Amino acid sequence: MKQENINLSEPSGILLIDKPAGMTSHDVVGRVRRLFSTKRVGHTGTLDPMATGVLVVLIGRAAKASEYLSHDEKSYDAILRLGLITDTEDSCGIIDPNSVIPPRGLPAIEDVQAVSESFKGRIAQVPPMYSALKVGGRKLCDIARKGGVVEREAREVLISRLEVASAALPSDYRLSVTCSGGTYIRTLCADMGATLGCGGVMASLRRTEACGFNLSQCYTLASLGDMSYEERVAKLLPTESLFEALPAVILEPFFYTLCRNGCELYQNRIRTNFDMGQRVRLCTPEGEFFALGEVREFEEGTAIKAIKVFVL
Repeated sequence: MKQENINLSEPSGILLIDKPAGMTSHDVVGRVRRLFSTKRVGHTGTLDPMATGVLVVLIGRAAKASEYLSHDEKSYDAILRLGLITDTEDSCGIIDPNSVIPPRGLPAIEDVQAVSESFKGRIAQVPPMYSALKVGGRKLCDIARKGGVVEREAREVLISRLEVASAALPSDYRLSVTCSGGTYIRTLCADMGATLGCGGVMASLRRTEACGFNLSQCYTLASLGDMSYEERVAKLLPTESLFEALPAVILEPFFYTLCRNGCELYQNRIRTNFDMGQRVRLCTPEGEFFALGEVREFEEGTAIKAIKVFVL
C-alpha cells in the first residue's frame, strides 16, 4: 500500500481547465503551480499546443492519482481537412509536395461517412512521429525534429463513436469522436485521408470530455487568475471524483482500522463479492473516501487490499 507524506495545509484536488490554443499542457501546469502556490501539480492527458478543451489538472495529494485512473475514455470535436498531407499530420506541419487533389475532386460527405465506418471499433493505429512516445529512451518528436524517422509498432485503440458532418470549407469535415486513451486524432485524420485517396490532416481539435468530466465544468486560466486564492481553492473537486465510476465499500470500524494498518480485507468477512482485479473506493464508517482498493488473491481467498491512501 502506497501512502504519501501529506501537508494538510497544501491545496489538494481536481482542477478542470479549458486549455487555450497556443499553450502546451506543461505551460498550463506551470501557470497552475503559480496560481495555487504549490509544486505538486500534474495532469491526466497531454493536449497539443493547437488543441483546446478539457485538461484535468491534479493538485497536491491528487497529483499521484493519475496512475490509478481506469476511466481513460475521451471525446473530441475535430476538423478533418482533406487534400493535404503534412509531416505532423495536422495543419501546422510542413506540407508534403505529394499533396495532390484527385482529378475527380475531393470526396463528398457520403464518401467520408462511408469510410468513417471502417475506423469504428477496435483498430490498429501507428503512433505519429510527432508524439511524446519514447523509443529507445528518446521521444519520437525529438527524433522527428532532427529529420529522423523510426519504425513504430501499431497499437490497438478503441473508437466507440465517430460522426461526420459538413464544416465551413468544402475541404473540411467535422468529426465527433469518442475513443480510448492513447488514440491520436491527428493520425485518425491522416488515415481517413489516405483511405479516401486524397490525403488529410487535422485542422483543429477540441477535447470535450475526459476522465468523466466535460467542458461545462471547466474554468479558463483567465477566469482563475481573476479570482482570489480562496475562490480558486473552492473550485477544486475532491480526489474521489476521479473514481466515481468505481463501487464504494463502506467499512465497519473494525475493518477500517485493519485496513489503515495495512491488512487485507477478506471478502467473505466484509460481505463483498467483487471479481479479481476489481478496484473499489474504500470509505470510512461515515462514508468518506480515504483510499483506493483492489481485489487480489491471498492464501485464505480473495481480499481487498488498499493500494493508495489519499487521506490520513
